[in-house]
Parts: sequence; C-alpha cells; structure tokens
Amino acid sequence: MPAQVTNYQCPSCTGPLHFSGSSGKLECEYCGTAFDVAEIEALYAEKETKAAEAQQAAEKKAAEAERPGEESDWDLSGLSDDWGADADGMRAYSCPSCGAELICDASTAATSCPYCGNPSVVPGQFSGTLRPDFVIPFKLNKKEAIAALKQHYNKKPFLPKSFSRENHLQEIRGIYVPFWLFDGEAEGDAQYAATRSRTYRSGDQEITETEHYQVYRAGSVTFEKVPVDASSKMPDDHMDSIEPFDYGEIKPFSTAYLPGYLADRYDVTVEQSRERADQRCVSTLTSALRSTVQGYDSCVPTGGSTTLRRGKVHYALLPVWILNTKWDGKEFLFAMNGQTGKLVGDLPMSWGKFWATFAAIAVPLMAIGTAMVVALLR
Repeated sequence: MPAQVTNYQCPSCTGPLHFSGSSGKLECEYCGTAFDVAEIEALYAEKETKAAEAQQAAEKKAAEAERPGEESDWDLSGLSDDWGADADGMRAYSCPSCGAELICDASTAATSCPYCGNPSVVPGQFSGTLRPDFVIPFKLNKKEAIAALKQHYNKKPFLPKSFSRENHLQEIRGIYVPFWLFDGEAEGDAQYAATRSRTYRSGDQEITETEHYQVYRAGSVTFEKVPVDASSKMPDDHMDSIEPFDYGEIKPFSTAYLPGYLADRYDVTVEQSRERADQRCVSTLTSALRSTVQGYDSCVPTGGSTTLRRGKVHYALLPVWILNTKWDGKEFLFAMNGQTGKLVGDLPMSWGKFWATFAAIAVPLMAIGTAMVVALLR
C-alpha cells in the first residue's frame, strides 16, 4: 500500500485543511467548511486504495506495452531507461482520478494532481521510466506565473467576478511536460495556379487584364527537434498554443532541474505521435515552398507531393505552469510556457455583464436612430 502524502485538502474546494482546537474539526482556509477527522481519514483511505489499484494497473500496462518504437522507422537508439545513481533519489506519483503518472525528486510533496486537481496524489514505484535526453529549465518562477494569470483575468471584462475570487491561484503547479522531438528531412514539390492583374482606362472604359500562371516549386527542408507532446492528459491545442520554446536554452537532462517541480511520464508512444509529427513536418515544407511564390495577386495550390526521411527521436521535458480549477460545475485548465510566459486557457463568460454592456451601447444608438427617423418624418 503506498504511503499517504502529507497535507489534507478540502473535498469541496481543494483548499488546505487545518485542525481547529476550538471545534475539534478540520477546517478549510478558503471556503470555511468543517469536517470530522474520521470523515477525512475515511475519504483519504478510500483514495489511497484506489491509488494502489491504479498503480498496479499502470505497472501491468507498462509491463505489457511495447517499447516506444518497436517496428518504427524513426531512430530510437538514443532512448534509455538507465537513470544510474539518480534513480535512488526519484519518486513516482499516481493520480487515481485521471491516471496521471508523475515523477519528481524525493523531497517534493505532491499534494494534488496538476491535471485534474484531485488532492490524492500518492507515491508509487519508480521503475520502467525512460530517462529524458534533454530539458528546458523553468525560467519563470511561481510568483511570475501567478502575476501573469492575474493579468490574464484582468483583461477579460466579461469574466465573472466570482470566478477569479473563488479559484485558488496559489495552486498553480510547475510541471515538466514530456515531448518527443523529431529530427529528419522533408523533400517535395508543389504546383500553384497564380494570377496577376492590372487595371487601366481606355477612353471611357475601365479595363482589367488578368494573366494566369502555372507555378512550380520544389525543395527540401531539414527539421530538427519538431515537438509533439507525449502526455494524453494535456490537450494538444494547449501545447501547440504555448509554443515556441527557445531551443537555445535546452540542456542535457539532469535531475538537478527537478526539485520543486513535477514531471509527467509519457503515455503517448513515438508511433502514436507519428501522425502529428508527420503533419508538422509536411506543414513546414508546404509553408516554406509557398513563401517563395511572390509577386502575384492570387496563388492557389493545385497539387504536390512530399517525402519524409525520418531521423533521430529525442525525449525531452519542457517547462509548463498549470492551473486546473473548477467553477460552476465545470473544469478550466490554464497552461503557461514556463520559459517564455505565453499563456493559454478558456474562461467563462458573465452573460449578465455582456447583456448590460450590450444594452449600454444599444439603447443610446436606438434613441439616436429613433430621433433621426422622427426628424426625417417632420
């Protein structure tokens, strides 16, 4: 049975619980709800049992799963699960709610899951985990991440006040998200139907002449470290939106970068990432070829082909600040690039504010319109 992580959290709002000597109960610092000690112990005992079952299922799945690239045409020769002496100082954490498997140094106390907010993240067995090749260290600290999120809130005039007041920004977590980085080359060609027009006057007539062209382009692009996130818990659109990362600051992996943060284990294999990697590589070549077609008024692609030469695959951990919060029965996930500060996340809308603003604008306009009609009728 895994040992329980310290710090109980409120089942209602996930705020920290503390024991009150006056009431003899555990009380939430945020929402003020009080719980009997026995009630919380029973809740966490149930969660601990589920976590143990989840850990056993994960170990079974890992044992049955193929290595992340068998029968692959990508070069996976550099991937290794040999952590050496560093393995003794590493721990694995499992979330019984969403199934997230996280790794960190032994001193990190993981009290909640950064993906689903579940307070029962408990330690499990650290084994069978690939050692990353690279890491981009966190450049922005927690204080800066919270400030950026507050600023993100302030720029949204239709955001419900209770949303920013009720969700706990202090719970934002730094997590190294797993990525596969693909090297290789894309070679291909493209055909375009292009036009160039000119307009001139001849006497009283305005004449437009349009010339039509068939344009052909061919070339190749070498790509290096094309990123595809390897975590099924993190929405792909969030990860795409907070790119790019500055590879000029990428470092050979060291566990020295982990203290104070969590790191997600990959659960999307190289082969499962292949389609997204191919799409990104083909898109890069397509954009490069299209950028050379200039001097035309219109340009429409009519055909083309692409050949990919797949090369080395690297495993890297990239820094992301994550806040998963619940409001009005819905979950909201925010992700911020821990290196550049680029932030993405969905926000609720206060329809009351929206319609009040709409009325404030629409009513005066309607009054002006009515006055103009009356004036015209007189």
